[in-house]
Amino acid sequence: MSAPVLVTGATGNVGGPLVEALRAAGAAVRPAARRPRDPEGVRFDFSDPGTWDAAFAGVRTMFLVRPPQLADVRHDLVPALVRARERGVRHVVLLSVQGAGLVPVLPHAAAERWLRRSGLAWTFLRPSYFDQNLTTVFAADIRVRSRIVVPAGTGRTAFVDARDVAAVAARVLLDPRAHAGRIWTPTGEEALTWDEVAAVLGEVLGRTIAYTRPGTRAYVRHARHQLGMDPAMAATTAAIHATARLGLAGRLTGDVRAVTGRPPTSLREFARRESRVWAPVRCPDATAPGTPPEHRNGGHP
Repeated sequence: MSAPVLVTGATGNVGGPLVEALRAAGAAVRPAARRPRDPEGVRFDFSDPGTWDAAFAGVRTMFLVRPPQLADVRHDLVPALVRARERGVRHVVLLSVQGAGLVPVLPHAAAERWLRRSGLAWTFLRPSYFDQNLTTVFAADIRVRSRIVVPAGTGRTAFVDARDVAAVAARVLLDPRAHAGRIWTPTGEEALTWDEVAAVLGEVLGRTIAYTRPGTRAYVRHARHQLGMDPAMAATTAAIHATARLGLAGRLTGDVRAVTGRPPTSLREFARRESRVWAPVRCPDATAPGTPPEHRNGGHP
């Protein structure tokens, strides 16, 4: 029996479709999450050493997703990776972020630096900005307030569907040797300003969506108090959007097509597919009209 591929973050926007893609290809998969939903899944928590050995047993290749609340990579992530190496893991496919090579303060960049020195084989996936941020982190703003609040200024952002990233990851994990030492940057085929993003959503939803341009401090206050982010998550998302404001987030690649053989999903296609997420909901006892209970205090994936 072939060694299982360990997929951390298996309930996430990339991990979920990745597990499906690997299984469809006939690979043995071990989905791992803090609260696993898959009947074949294992409980795994970077902060709980008691969950590590069962997850790593017999694994040679793993897909690594850094939980957004774990910002101190050396303290929060590396101990589990050291244990993975001791237990026989040989290749790590890291879900990083576009611009990690240019913004060294990002936690993703710290994880890349450690892996380069670890003695493990590695592949970095540096996807551009996930379409799914619009259906998770910023969904309440769009649904309830018909606005997008991000500190990206007038810069362009290359968007990508997480399902396309999962498709790239699956190809890498099915043939890790062919991708060892490679850096793939999955993006869509269009780099949009956030005014254009708002226009696309407005067209699909049939109502006006406004894009505000807060400064970093104003955004962090909004993220903390309206979206319910913890300080580390608010700071990380502020840094990611700063790359757009500085003109560094609009780079497009053909990596999705090169690795998977098919074109990436456009933002308009994504918005049509997910439009129900932004449909206003009447909740008389909510703190804001149309805010479902799970978003009354904000939230993030």
